[in-house]
Amino acid sequence: MRATVYHGARDMRIDHVPDPTIQAPTDVIARITHACICGSDLWPYRGIDANQSGGRMGHEWMGIIEEVGTDVRNFKKGDRVISPFTISDGTCEFCHKGLQTSCVNAQFWGGLTNDAGQGEAVRVPHADGTLLALPASVENDERLLKAILPLTDVMVTGHHAAITAQVGPGSIAAVIGDGAVGLCGVIAAKRLGAERIFIIGHRENRLKLAQQFGATDVITAQDEQAAQEVREKTQGGAHAVLECVGTVDSLNTSIRLTRPGGAIGIVGAPHLSALPDLGYRFFQNITISGGIAPARAYQPELLQDVIAGKIDPSPVLDMTVDLDGVPAGYAAMDAREAIKVMVRP
Repeated sequence: MRATVYHGARDMRIDHVPDPTIQAPTDVIARITHACICGSDLWPYRGIDANQSGGRMGHEWMGIIEEVGTDVRNFKKGDRVISPFTISDGTCEFCHKGLQTSCVNAQFWGGLTNDAGQGEAVRVPHADGTLLALPASVENDERLLKAILPLTDVMVTGHHAAITAQVGPGSIAAVIGDGAVGLCGVIAAKRLGAERIFIIGHRENRLKLAQQFGATDVITAQDEQAAQEVREKTQGGAHAVLECVGTVDSLNTSIRLTRPGGAIGIVGAPHLSALPDLGYRFFQNITISGGIAPARAYQPELLQDVIAGKIDPSPVLDMTVDLDGVPAGYAAMDAREAIKVMVRP
């Protein structure tokens, strides 16, 4: 089969790789129908994160099951499924707590050991604990399938930011970052009842989309100036801050614009050059929480809302490519010409 393979900084290729096969009785094989390029994929693409040459790429995908291991109980051939961005067995202590990303058998898609989403097919270890079946009603609804696809990562990650930032009815929320996760964080904050939502970013098309999603205030300043504007406009700062970037500057901005006693939900993959300003956080009693989103725990409730038309994150997918177009998709996201690329193998 064909799949996206990393060969070095800014060198993604579509290579022929071995077809996936059942290796354990808990495996399934799925044909991929929809996938994405993630903002976090850009870190190795730019050469900032180290990746091994020859590793597969892509952790966001949906597909149709084609083969089923003998111990798989929840799925059959022909089922359409959505995957979270990590693999989990569904049976351990942490899976039962809804923290599947800490599963004792957790694995990540791609690299040198697993198949990945930006390809034609994938072997799914621990299928019963990892996958979520989609209802038959969405089978041929391409509009709805596109709206469901962000639940593989960016929508559940934005939701995790809102949950850990303690967004609630009537609260003031602020979202740091206008990428796909930040935009989905706006959706999540509105869904949880925030009365006022600030979006902090600087790309006009993305800020307009954030307003369509429910942002009430746009801040284009950066760092301390952005924090000062939020504090002035709210008479003290935001109750809930969704940090969706992961740099020390964005963390310090988050801390500085949080209301005393408020909370920050950190979901931006950390790339820190120094420690954030924890002194300010200490004296203002600001809670800092968050981390990698347990996507599988959130997918069922968010899926219901997407199918019911209550939320629709599909506009973050503003470019579509086939498998041959994946390298161009990376380049477009790297150049900020696309928010997030959908791949149709």
